Amino acid sequence: MDILKELGIQKINSGTCYGSGTWSDSDQNDTLNSYNPATGELLGSILQATEQDVEAVISDSVEAFKEWRTVPAPIRGQLVREMGDALRKKKDALGTLVSMEMGKIKQEGDGEVQEMIDIADFAVGQSRMLYGKTMHSERPDHRMYEQWHPMGPVVVISAFNFPVAVWAWNAFIAAIAGDTVIWKPSSSTPLCAIAVQHICNEVLAKNGYNGIFNLLIGKGSVVGEKLLHDPRIPLVSFTGSTNMGRHVSESVAKRFGNTILELGGNNAIIVDESADMDMVVPAVVFGAVGTAGQRCTSTRRVIVHESQFDILLERLVHVYAQVKIGNPTDEATLMGPLVNESAVADYNATLDRINALGGEIVYGGNSLEGDGYFVEPTIVKAEGDWDIVHHETFAPILYIISYSSMQEAVDIHNSVPQGLSSSLFTSRMQNMETFLSSAGSDCGIANINIGTSGAEIGGAFGGEKETGGGRESGSDSWKQYMRRQTNTINWGSDLPLAQGIKFDIKE
Repeated sequence: MDILKELGIQKINSGTCYGSGTWSDSDQNDTLNSYNPATGELLGSILQATEQDVEAVISDSVEAFKEWRTVPAPIRGQLVREMGDALRKKKDALGTLVSMEMGKIKQEGDGEVQEMIDIADFAVGQSRMLYGKTMHSERPDHRMYEQWHPMGPVVVISAFNFPVAVWAWNAFIAAIAGDTVIWKPSSSTPLCAIAVQHICNEVLAKNGYNGIFNLLIGKGSVVGEKLLHDPRIPLVSFTGSTNMGRHVSESVAKRFGNTILELGGNNAIIVDESADMDMVVPAVVFGAVGTAGQRCTSTRRVIVHESQFDILLERLVHVYAQVKIGNPTDEATLMGPLVNESAVADYNATLDRINALGGEIVYGGNSLEGDGYFVEPTIVKAEGDWDIVHHETFAPILYIISYSSMQEAVDIHNSVPQGLSSSLFTSRMQNMETFLSSAGSDCGIANINIGTSGAEIGGAFGGEKETGGGRESGSDSWKQYMRRQTNTINWGSDLPLAQGIKFDIKE
Protein backbone atom coordinates (compact mmCIF):
# COMPACT_ATOMS: atom_id res chain seq x y z
CA MET A 1 0.00 0.00 0.00
CA ASP A 2 1.34 3.41 -1.00
CA ILE A 3 0.23 5.03 2.25
CA LEU A 4 2.27 2.54 4.29
CA LYS A 5 5.38 3.06 2.17
CA GLU A 6 5.00 6.81 2.62
CA LEU A 7 5.06 6.20 6.38
CA GLY A 8 8.23 4.10 6.16
CA ILE A 9 6.64 0.66 6.41
CA GLN A 10 8.26 -1.30 3.60
CA LYS A 11 7.62 -4.82 4.88
CA ILE A 12 4.29 -5.48 6.55
CA ASN A 13 4.87 -8.92 8.05
CA SER A 14 7.65 -7.78 10.38
CA GLY A 15 8.34 -4.99 12.81
CA THR A 16 5.92 -5.93 15.54
CA CYS A 17 8.49 -5.32 18.24
CA TYR A 18 10.99 -2.48 18.34
CA GLY A 19 13.68 -2.05 20.96
CA SER A 20 17.37 -1.20 21.12
CA GLY A 21 17.39 -0.05 17.51
CA THR A 22 16.13 -3.31 15.95
CA TRP A 23 12.87 -4.83 14.76
CA SER A 24 12.12 -8.38 15.85
CA ASP A 25 11.04 -10.90 13.19
CA SER A 26 11.49 -14.19 15.03
CA ASP A 27 10.08 -17.33 13.42
CA GLN A 28 8.31 -18.01 16.73
CA ASN A 29 6.06 -14.95 16.46
CA ASP A 30 2.33 -15.49 15.88
CA THR A 31 0.57 -13.51 13.16
CA LEU A 32 -1.96 -10.73 13.73
CA ASN A 33 -4.11 -9.54 10.83
CA SER A 34 -5.27 -5.93 10.54
CA TYR A 35 -8.46 -5.23 8.59
CA ASN A 36 -10.18 -2.10 7.34
CA PRO A 37 -13.46 -2.04 9.33
CA ALA A 38 -15.23 -0.17 6.51
CA THR A 39 -14.43 -2.64 3.72
CA GLY A 40 -13.14 -5.82 5.32
CA GLU A 41 -9.91 -5.43 3.33
CA LEU A 42 -6.78 -7.00 4.81
CA LEU A 43 -4.39 -4.14 5.42
CA GLY A 44 -1.48 -6.22 6.69
CA SER A 45 -0.31 -9.20 8.71
CA ILE A 46 1.82 -8.40 11.74
CA LEU A 47 4.13 -10.62 13.77
CA GLN A 48 3.18 -10.51 17.44
CA ALA A 49 5.75 -10.17 20.19
CA THR A 50 6.84 -13.21 22.16
CA GLU A 51 7.73 -13.32 25.85
CA GLN A 52 11.38 -13.20 24.80
CA ASP A 53 10.70 -10.02 22.83
CA VAL A 54 9.02 -8.44 25.86
CA GLU A 55 11.97 -9.24 28.09
CA ALA A 56 14.44 -7.88 25.54
CA VAL A 57 12.52 -4.61 25.12
CA ILE A 58 12.14 -4.07 28.89
CA SER A 59 15.84 -4.76 29.48
CA ASP A 60 16.88 -2.43 26.66
CA SER A 61 14.52 0.27 27.90
CA VAL A 62 16.00 0.04 31.40
CA GLU A 63 19.50 0.49 29.98
CA ALA A 64 18.46 3.38 27.73
CA PHE A 65 16.85 5.10 30.73
CA LYS A 66 20.20 5.20 32.56
CA GLU A 67 21.56 7.53 29.89
CA TRP A 68 18.35 9.39 28.98
CA ARG A 69 17.72 10.52 32.59
CA THR A 70 21.04 12.40 32.57
CA VAL A 71 20.19 14.42 29.45
CA PRO A 72 19.11 17.96 30.46
CA ALA A 73 15.35 18.35 30.28
CA PRO A 74 15.41 21.23 27.75
CA ILE A 75 17.45 19.05 25.40
CA ARG A 76 14.94 16.24 25.86
CA GLY A 77 12.32 18.82 24.91
CA GLN A 78 14.18 19.61 21.71
CA LEU A 79 13.93 15.96 20.67
CA VAL A 80 10.18 16.03 21.26
CA ARG A 81 9.97 19.26 19.26
CA GLU A 82 11.56 17.48 16.32
CA MET A 83 9.04 14.68 16.76
CA GLY A 84 6.28 17.26 16.38
CA ASP A 85 7.89 18.65 13.24
CA ALA A 86 8.15 15.15 11.77
CA LEU A 87 4.47 14.55 12.51
CA ARG A 88 3.56 17.78 10.73
CA LYS A 89 5.17 16.43 7.57
CA LYS A 90 3.38 13.09 7.90
CA LYS A 91 0.02 14.43 9.10
CA ASP A 92 -1.98 13.68 5.96
CA ALA A 93 -0.57 10.18 5.50
CA LEU A 94 -0.85 9.19 9.16
CA GLY A 95 -4.33 10.67 9.40
CA THR A 96 -5.38 8.58 6.41
CA LEU A 97 -3.97 5.43 7.99
CA VAL A 98 -5.85 6.15 11.23
CA SER A 99 -9.04 6.50 9.20
CA MET A 100 -8.42 3.28 7.27
CA GLU A 101 -7.43 1.09 10.20
CA MET A 102 -9.65 2.47 12.99
CA GLY A 103 -12.65 3.65 10.96
CA LYS A 104 -13.02 7.28 12.06
CA ILE A 105 -13.60 9.79 9.29
CA LYS A 106 -10.57 11.38 7.63
CA GLN A 107 -11.15 14.75 9.31
CA GLU A 108 -11.01 13.04 12.70
CA GLY A 109 -7.94 11.04 11.71
CA ASP A 110 -6.14 14.24 10.76
CA GLY A 111 -7.39 15.85 13.96
CA GLU A 112 -5.92 13.03 16.02
CA VAL A 113 -2.50 13.58 14.46
CA GLN A 114 -2.89 17.30 15.16
CA GLU A 115 -3.41 16.38 18.82
CA MET A 116 -0.03 14.64 18.71
CA ILE A 117 1.56 17.77 17.26
CA ASP A 118 -0.12 19.96 19.87
CA ILE A 119 1.02 17.80 22.78
CA ALA A 120 4.56 17.83 21.37
CA ASP A 121 4.51 21.63 21.43
CA PHE A 122 3.06 21.57 24.94
CA ALA A 123 5.72 19.13 26.13
CA VAL A 124 8.51 21.35 24.82
CA GLY A 125 7.30 24.13 27.09
CA GLN A 126 6.92 21.72 30.00
CA SER A 127 10.55 20.64 29.59
CA ARG A 128 11.57 24.06 30.97
CA MET A 129 8.95 24.02 33.75
CA LEU A 130 9.87 21.00 35.88
CA TYR A 131 9.80 23.16 38.97
CA GLY A 132 10.59 22.28 42.55
CA LYS A 133 9.96 24.34 45.69
CA THR A 134 12.42 25.86 48.14
CA MET A 135 11.23 26.20 51.75
CA HIS A 136 12.56 27.53 55.04
CA SER A 137 13.85 24.99 57.53
CA GLU A 138 13.06 25.22 61.25
CA ARG A 139 16.73 24.44 61.92
CA PRO A 140 19.39 27.18 61.71
CA ASP A 141 21.82 27.08 58.80
CA HIS A 142 19.71 24.54 56.91
CA ARG A 143 18.05 24.75 53.53
CA MET A 144 15.22 22.56 52.24
CA TYR A 145 13.87 22.06 48.76
CA GLU A 146 11.92 19.59 46.64
CA GLN A 147 12.99 18.26 43.28
CA TRP A 148 11.65 15.78 40.76
CA HIS A 149 13.53 12.90 39.14
CA PRO A 150 12.67 10.63 36.19
CA MET A 151 10.92 7.40 37.18
CA GLY A 152 12.16 4.83 34.65
CA PRO A 153 10.58 2.92 31.77
CA VAL A 154 6.91 3.94 31.44
CA VAL A 155 4.39 1.61 29.80
CA VAL A 156 1.59 3.08 27.67
CA ILE A 157 -1.29 0.72 26.85
CA SER A 158 -3.61 2.47 24.39
CA ALA A 159 -7.05 1.66 22.98
CA PHE A 160 -8.23 1.31 19.38
CA ASN A 161 -10.38 4.45 19.30
CA PHE A 162 -7.43 6.85 19.54
CA PRO A 163 -4.66 4.71 18.07
CA VAL A 164 -1.95 7.39 18.03
CA ALA A 165 -2.98 10.45 20.09
CA VAL A 166 -3.22 8.70 23.48
CA TRP A 167 0.33 7.40 23.07
CA ALA A 168 1.58 10.92 22.35
CA TRP A 169 -0.29 12.41 25.33
CA ASN A 170 1.73 10.11 27.56
CA ALA A 171 4.95 9.48 25.66
CA PHE A 172 5.94 13.08 24.96
CA ILE A 173 5.41 14.21 28.55
CA ALA A 174 7.19 11.09 29.85
CA ALA A 175 10.10 11.74 27.48
CA ILE A 176 10.69 15.33 28.61
CA ALA A 177 10.48 14.04 32.20
CA GLY A 178 13.43 11.76 31.43
CA ASP A 179 11.59 8.44 31.14
CA THR A 180 11.83 5.88 28.39
CA VAL A 181 8.55 4.58 26.94
CA ILE A 182 7.26 1.11 26.05
CA TRP A 183 4.07 1.15 23.99
CA LYS A 184 1.55 -1.67 23.76
CA PRO A 185 -1.10 -0.50 21.26
CA SER A 186 -4.48 -2.07 20.59
CA SER A 187 -4.33 -5.22 18.48
CA SER A 188 -7.05 -3.64 16.32
CA THR A 189 -4.74 -0.83 15.14
CA PRO A 190 -1.18 -2.18 14.92
CA LEU A 191 -0.20 -0.47 11.66
CA CYS A 192 -0.81 2.99 13.14
CA ALA A 193 1.60 2.15 15.96
CA ILE A 194 4.25 0.82 13.60
CA ALA A 195 3.99 3.97 11.47
CA VAL A 196 4.49 6.18 14.55
CA GLN A 197 7.48 4.10 15.65
CA HIS A 198 9.10 4.59 12.24
CA ILE A 199 8.65 8.36 12.60
CA CYS A 200 10.23 8.11 16.08
CA ASN A 201 13.13 6.11 14.71
CA GLU A 202 14.03 8.72 12.11
CA VAL A 203 14.17 11.50 14.70
CA LEU A 204 16.05 9.39 17.25
CA ALA A 205 18.65 8.21 14.74
CA LYS A 206 19.28 11.75 13.52
CA ASN A 207 19.97 12.86 17.08
CA GLY A 208 22.08 9.87 18.10
CA TYR A 209 19.62 8.43 20.63
CA ASN A 210 18.31 4.89 20.91
CA GLY A 211 15.73 3.07 22.98
CA ILE A 212 13.71 6.12 24.10
CA PHE A 213 10.51 4.98 22.37
CA ASN A 214 9.85 1.24 22.11
CA LEU A 215 6.99 -0.84 20.71
CA LEU A 216 5.42 -4.18 21.60
CA ILE A 217 2.44 -5.48 19.61
CA GLY A 218 0.90 -8.69 20.86
CA LYS A 219 -1.62 -10.55 22.95
CA GLY A 220 -2.61 -9.18 26.31
CA SER A 221 -1.92 -12.56 27.88
CA VAL A 222 1.66 -12.48 26.58
CA VAL A 223 2.68 -8.83 26.37
CA GLY A 224 0.24 -7.01 28.63
CA GLU A 225 0.46 -9.31 31.64
CA LYS A 226 4.25 -9.32 31.66
CA LEU A 227 4.34 -5.52 31.51
CA LEU A 228 1.81 -5.18 34.33
CA HIS A 229 3.70 -7.44 36.69
CA ASP A 230 7.29 -6.45 35.96
CA PRO A 231 8.81 -4.54 38.92
CA ARG A 232 11.15 -2.67 36.57
CA ILE A 233 8.13 -0.72 35.26
CA PRO A 234 7.33 2.09 37.77
CA LEU A 235 4.29 3.44 35.89
CA VAL A 236 1.60 1.99 33.62
CA SER A 237 -0.73 4.35 31.78
CA PHE A 238 -3.78 2.40 30.60
CA THR A 239 -6.66 3.52 28.40
CA GLY A 240 -9.52 1.07 27.96
CA SER A 241 -12.56 -0.47 29.59
CA THR A 242 -13.40 -0.16 33.28
CA ASN A 243 -13.29 -3.93 33.76
CA MET A 244 -9.78 -4.21 32.32
CA GLY A 245 -8.78 -1.09 34.22
CA ARG A 246 -9.62 -2.82 37.50
CA HIS A 247 -7.30 -5.66 36.54
CA VAL A 248 -4.53 -3.25 35.58
CA SER A 249 -4.93 -1.30 38.81
CA GLU A 250 -4.91 -4.38 41.02
CA SER A 251 -1.96 -5.99 39.23
CA VAL A 252 0.27 -2.91 39.36
CA ALA A 253 -0.77 -1.97 42.91
CA LYS A 254 0.27 -5.40 44.21
CA ARG A 255 3.86 -4.51 43.40
CA PHE A 256 3.41 -0.88 44.55
CA GLY A 257 3.65 0.49 41.03
CA ASN A 258 1.83 3.59 39.81
CA THR A 259 -1.00 3.86 37.29
CA ILE A 260 -2.75 6.44 35.16
CA LEU A 261 -6.19 5.07 34.29
CA GLU A 262 -8.43 6.51 31.56
CA LEU A 263 -11.44 4.20 31.59
CA GLY A 264 -15.16 4.34 30.78
CA GLY A 265 -17.31 7.37 30.18
CA ASN A 266 -21.09 7.79 30.22
CA ASN A 267 -21.19 11.45 29.41
CA ALA A 268 -24.27 13.63 29.61
CA ILE A 269 -25.40 17.03 28.41
CA ILE A 270 -27.98 18.82 30.53
CA VAL A 271 -30.17 21.19 28.50
CA ASP A 272 -32.12 23.65 30.65
CA GLU A 273 -35.14 25.76 29.68
CA SER A 274 -32.93 28.74 28.75
CA ALA A 275 -30.50 26.88 26.46
CA ASP A 276 -29.77 28.10 22.94
CA MET A 277 -30.92 25.21 20.73
CA ASP A 278 -28.80 26.39 17.82
CA MET A 279 -25.78 25.60 20.02
CA VAL A 280 -27.21 22.47 21.64
CA VAL A 281 -28.08 20.53 18.48
CA PRO A 282 -24.62 20.49 16.80
CA ALA A 283 -22.93 19.77 20.15
CA VAL A 284 -25.16 16.77 20.80
CA VAL A 285 -24.90 15.36 17.27
CA PHE A 286 -21.12 15.80 17.10
CA GLY A 287 -20.71 14.26 20.54
CA ALA A 288 -23.02 11.31 19.94
CA VAL A 289 -22.25 10.48 16.30
CA GLY A 290 -18.55 11.41 16.06
CA THR A 291 -16.24 8.39 15.80
CA ALA A 292 -19.48 6.35 15.63
CA GLY A 293 -19.91 6.83 19.37
CA GLN A 294 -16.56 5.19 20.10
CA ARG A 295 -14.95 7.96 22.13
CA CYS A 296 -14.58 7.89 25.87
CA THR A 297 -16.02 11.41 25.77
CA SER A 298 -18.93 10.55 23.43
CA THR A 299 -22.28 12.02 24.43
CA ARG A 300 -24.46 9.11 25.57
CA ARG A 301 -27.20 10.92 27.51
CA VAL A 302 -29.07 14.18 26.96
CA ILE A 303 -31.02 15.32 30.03
CA VAL A 304 -33.54 17.89 28.81
CA HIS A 305 -35.94 20.17 30.66
CA GLU A 306 -39.49 18.98 30.04
CA SER A 307 -40.39 22.28 28.37
CA GLN A 308 -37.73 21.74 25.71
CA PHE A 309 -37.92 17.96 25.32
CA ASP A 310 -40.12 17.71 22.21
CA ILE A 311 -38.44 20.67 20.53
CA LEU A 312 -34.95 19.23 20.93
CA LEU A 313 -36.01 15.72 19.94
CA GLU A 314 -37.58 16.95 16.72
CA ARG A 315 -34.49 18.91 15.78
CA LEU A 316 -32.14 16.02 16.59
CA VAL A 317 -34.13 13.62 14.40
CA HIS A 318 -33.98 16.18 11.58
CA VAL A 319 -30.17 16.42 11.78
CA TYR A 320 -29.63 12.68 12.32
CA ALA A 321 -31.39 12.06 9.01
CA GLN A 322 -28.62 14.07 7.31
CA VAL A 323 -25.75 11.98 8.72
CA LYS A 324 -24.08 10.17 5.84
CA ILE A 325 -22.76 6.75 6.83
CA GLY A 326 -20.01 5.21 4.73
CA ASN A 327 -16.34 4.83 3.97
CA PRO A 328 -14.49 7.12 6.41
CA THR A 329 -11.97 8.22 3.77
CA ASP A 330 -14.80 9.77 1.72
CA GLU A 331 -14.91 13.51 2.51
CA ALA A 332 -18.74 13.49 2.48
CA THR A 333 -18.96 10.79 5.17
CA LEU A 334 -19.95 11.96 8.66
CA MET A 335 -19.95 8.56 10.42
CA GLY A 336 -17.79 5.56 9.69
CA PRO A 337 -18.06 1.98 10.92
CA LEU A 338 -17.73 0.41 14.32
CA VAL A 339 -14.37 -1.21 14.88
CA ASN A 340 -15.34 -4.88 14.54
CA GLU A 341 -18.07 -7.50 14.58
CA SER A 342 -18.08 -7.67 18.37
CA ALA A 343 -18.89 -3.95 18.58
CA VAL A 344 -21.88 -4.48 16.26
CA ALA A 345 -23.04 -7.34 18.47
CA ASP A 346 -22.87 -5.07 21.55
CA TYR A 347 -24.90 -2.44 19.69
CA ASN A 348 -27.59 -5.00 18.81
CA ALA A 349 -27.64 -6.49 22.31
CA THR A 350 -28.16 -3.04 23.82
CA LEU A 351 -31.08 -2.37 21.49
CA ASP A 352 -32.62 -5.72 22.45
CA ARG A 353 -32.37 -4.70 26.09
CA ILE A 354 -33.97 -1.32 25.33
CA ASN A 355 -36.87 -3.02 23.56
CA ALA A 356 -37.35 -5.37 26.52
CA LEU A 357 -37.57 -2.35 28.84
CA GLY A 358 -40.19 -0.73 26.66
CA GLY A 359 -37.92 2.05 25.46
CA GLU A 360 -38.93 3.95 22.35
CA ILE A 361 -36.36 4.00 19.55
CA VAL A 362 -37.08 7.35 17.92
CA TYR A 363 -34.43 7.14 15.22
CA GLY A 364 -32.16 4.43 13.85
CA GLY A 365 -31.73 1.15 15.65
CA ASN A 366 -30.43 -1.05 12.85
CA SER A 367 -27.14 -2.58 11.82
CA LEU A 368 -26.54 -2.26 8.08
CA GLU A 369 -26.04 -5.03 5.56
CA GLY A 370 -22.98 -5.33 3.33
CA ASP A 371 -19.24 -4.99 3.82
CA GLY A 372 -17.98 -3.29 6.93
CA TYR A 373 -19.33 -2.90 10.44
CA PHE A 374 -21.87 -0.14 9.92
CA VAL A 375 -24.82 0.72 12.15
CA GLU A 376 -27.34 3.54 12.27
CA PRO A 377 -26.94 6.36 14.77
CA THR A 378 -29.75 5.84 17.25
CA ILE A 379 -31.90 8.01 19.52
CA VAL A 380 -33.86 6.42 22.37
CA LYS A 381 -36.43 7.92 24.74
CA ALA A 382 -35.28 6.61 28.10
CA GLU A 383 -35.59 6.81 31.86
CA GLY A 384 -32.54 7.96 33.80
CA ASP A 385 -32.63 5.05 36.24
CA TRP A 386 -32.54 2.22 33.69
CA ASP A 387 -29.58 -0.13 34.17
CA ILE A 388 -28.83 -0.05 30.44
CA VAL A 389 -28.56 3.75 30.60
CA HIS A 390 -25.99 3.39 33.38
CA HIS A 391 -23.98 0.99 31.21
CA GLU A 392 -21.53 2.35 28.63
CA THR A 393 -22.16 0.92 25.15
CA PHE A 394 -19.35 1.90 22.78
CA ALA A 395 -21.68 2.72 19.89
CA PRO A 396 -23.76 5.66 18.58
CA ILE A 397 -26.74 5.20 20.91
CA LEU A 398 -28.07 8.40 22.49
CA TYR A 399 -30.55 8.36 25.39
CA ILE A 400 -32.81 11.39 25.75
CA ILE A 401 -34.24 11.89 29.24
CA SER A 402 -36.69 14.47 30.61
CA TYR A 403 -36.35 16.41 33.89
CA SER A 404 -38.38 19.07 35.72
CA SER A 405 -35.93 20.70 38.17
CA MET A 406 -32.20 21.48 38.11
CA GLN A 407 -31.59 19.31 41.15
CA GLU A 408 -33.31 16.39 39.44
CA ALA A 409 -31.14 16.92 36.35
CA VAL A 410 -27.94 16.89 38.42
CA ASP A 411 -29.10 13.78 40.30
CA ILE A 412 -29.79 11.95 37.03
CA HIS A 413 -26.47 13.15 35.65
CA ASN A 414 -24.47 11.90 38.65
CA SER A 415 -26.34 8.61 39.05
CA VAL A 416 -24.10 6.63 36.67
CA PRO A 417 -20.91 4.91 37.86
CA GLN A 418 -18.69 6.70 35.34
CA GLY A 419 -17.42 10.27 35.75
CA LEU A 420 -15.45 11.55 32.76
CA SER A 421 -17.00 14.45 30.83
CA SER A 422 -20.13 16.53 31.35
CA SER A 423 -21.84 19.60 29.97
CA LEU A 424 -24.63 22.06 30.70
CA PHE A 425 -26.25 24.33 28.13
CA THR A 426 -27.80 27.34 29.82
CA SER A 427 -28.16 31.10 29.80
CA ARG A 428 -28.72 31.20 33.56
CA MET A 429 -25.75 31.99 35.79
CA GLN A 430 -27.32 30.30 38.81
CA ASN A 431 -27.64 26.99 36.95
CA MET A 432 -24.12 27.34 35.58
CA GLU A 433 -22.59 27.93 38.99
CA THR A 434 -24.65 25.11 40.50
CA PHE A 435 -23.38 22.70 37.86
CA LEU A 436 -19.75 23.74 38.40
CA SER A 437 -19.98 23.71 42.21
CA SER A 438 -19.03 20.85 44.51
CA ALA A 439 -22.72 19.91 44.56
CA GLY A 440 -22.92 19.82 40.76
CA SER A 441 -21.20 17.62 38.16
CA ASP A 442 -19.11 14.82 39.67
CA CYS A 443 -17.01 14.43 36.53
CA GLY A 444 -13.38 15.26 35.92
CA ILE A 445 -14.43 17.56 33.07
CA ALA A 446 -17.38 19.96 33.31
CA ASN A 447 -18.28 22.30 30.45
CA ILE A 448 -20.72 25.14 29.93
CA ASN A 449 -22.27 25.66 26.49
CA ILE A 450 -19.91 23.27 24.73
CA GLY A 451 -20.28 19.51 24.31
CA THR A 452 -18.71 16.59 26.12
CA SER A 453 -16.56 15.35 23.28
CA GLY A 454 -12.92 16.19 22.92
CA ALA A 455 -10.45 18.13 25.06
CA GLU A 456 -7.70 20.70 24.74
CA ILE A 457 -4.19 19.57 25.64
CA GLY A 458 -3.67 22.52 27.99
CA GLY A 459 -6.21 21.19 30.49
CA ALA A 460 -5.94 18.06 32.62
CA PHE A 461 -7.88 15.24 30.96
CA GLY A 462 -9.46 12.45 32.99
CA GLY A 463 -12.32 11.51 35.27
CA GLU A 464 -13.57 10.21 38.57
CA LYS A 465 -15.36 7.09 39.88
CA GLU A 466 -15.15 4.20 37.38
CA THR A 467 -13.35 6.42 34.88
CA GLY A 468 -10.25 5.71 36.94
CA GLY A 469 -9.13 9.01 38.42
CA GLY A 470 -6.08 9.51 36.23
CA ARG A 471 -5.12 12.73 34.44
CA GLU A 472 -3.24 13.29 31.22
CA SER A 473 -1.83 16.63 30.04
CA GLY A 474 -2.55 19.81 31.99
CA SER A 475 -0.25 22.27 33.71
CA ASP A 476 1.41 19.81 36.10
CA SER A 477 0.93 16.56 34.19
CA TRP A 478 4.68 15.96 34.17
CA LYS A 479 4.56 15.17 37.89
CA GLN A 480 2.84 11.85 37.20
CA TYR A 481 5.89 10.69 35.23
CA MET A 482 8.46 11.70 37.85
CA ARG A 483 9.31 10.85 41.45
CA ARG A 484 9.36 13.49 44.14
CA GLN A 485 12.30 13.98 46.46
CA THR A 486 12.76 16.26 49.49
CA ASN A 487 16.31 17.48 50.10
CA THR A 488 17.81 19.08 53.20
CA ILE A 489 21.24 20.73 53.22
CA ASN A 490 23.02 21.60 56.46
CA TRP A 491 25.50 24.33 55.61
CA GLY A 492 26.38 25.12 59.22
CA SER A 493 28.93 23.60 61.64
CA ASP A 494 26.41 22.06 64.09
CA LEU A 495 24.06 19.10 63.85
CA PRO A 496 20.91 19.98 65.84
CA LEU A 497 18.81 16.90 66.68
CA ALA A 498 15.08 16.69 67.13
CA GLN A 499 13.53 17.30 70.58
CA GLY A 500 16.81 18.82 71.76
CA ILE A 501 18.54 15.44 72.12
CA LYS A 502 22.31 15.68 72.57
CA PHE A 503 25.15 13.14 72.77
CA ASP A 504 28.45 13.51 74.55
CA ILE A 505 30.72 12.65 71.63
CA LYS A 506 34.01 13.80 73.14
CA GLU A 507 36.12 11.36 75.15
